[in-house]
Amino acid sequence: MNQLAHATESHISSIEKVLYTAKDHAAGAKGRPFMTKLGRSTTICYLLFGVLVLAPSSWAQTRPPILEKIAKTYGLDSYGQIEAIRYTWNGEITGLFKAAHVWEWEPKTGKISYEGKDKDGKPVKATYVQSQLNSAPANVKEQIEPAFVNDNYWLLFPLHAYWDTSATVTDKGMQKLPIGNGSATLVSVKYPAEAGGFTPGDTWELYVGKDNRVEQFVYHRGGPKPPQLVTATWAGYKKAGPLLISTEHRGTADGKPLHIFITDLAVKLTGSDMWIKAQ
Repeated sequence: MNQLAHATESHISSIEKVLYTAKDHAAGAKGRPFMTKLGRSTTICYLLFGVLVLAPSSWAQTRPPILEKIAKTYGLDSYGQIEAIRYTWNGEITGLFKAAHVWEWEPKTGKISYEGKDKDGKPVKATYVQSQLNSAPANVKEQIEPAFVNDNYWLLFPLHAYWDTSATVTDKGMQKLPIGNGSATLVSVKYPAEAGGFTPGDTWELYVGKDNRVEQFVYHRGGPKPPQLVTATWAGYKKAGPLLISTEHRGTADGKPLHIFITDLAVKLTGSDMWIKAQ
């Protein structure tokens, strides 16, 4: 879509920050990822993330039916079977930066392990539990956890859109695809300005095919910092246990070529110690 303990300087370069903007997250119910809140003073801004906020029980009736259909397509009904997920998030902007974050995550316990490199190319490893984030080293709170949130949204955004009940979701009907030819159903997911985080008012526009799979998306940042506009494909679909994951995203970030891709994806199901590789 990397977590750990270090006291060294951030492994996220200034160029990498162009790709990220994390928003605050609250604890989810059973079967959802547990995301602890991150204050503005302790978290680096990262791009492309929503807010996990509990809403009234009637929220489902106020949202378009297509949202639940999308979430079910990506594995919502079987998400509780997931004991652990491991994957490598790879990101690059042509001519500017290239990075890889290796994650192993237990959604039910909030345990996260991370491997990556610092700005000097030196290996960095860390392991932490999200419910104990307040006592974690500064670099875990300020760089690694925000990176995890960012990468996890790339991995599971169709599910986060369903879980993030503070967002306003609108079915805008059939619209032309932003990249190439063709059309798809445009589903807008807009986060409220008052929800907090680093870029309140962010909007994700999902272009959804007849099979309820996201084909492309456009991200509009709510704040003044770059990138203001990200457009990318959703392709390279694979099944990781009961989850459907898009592993390939190509497009642009404020006009610069962007490539985000997921590798080494596998899941472990409840009651088993075996990793199931995505196919």
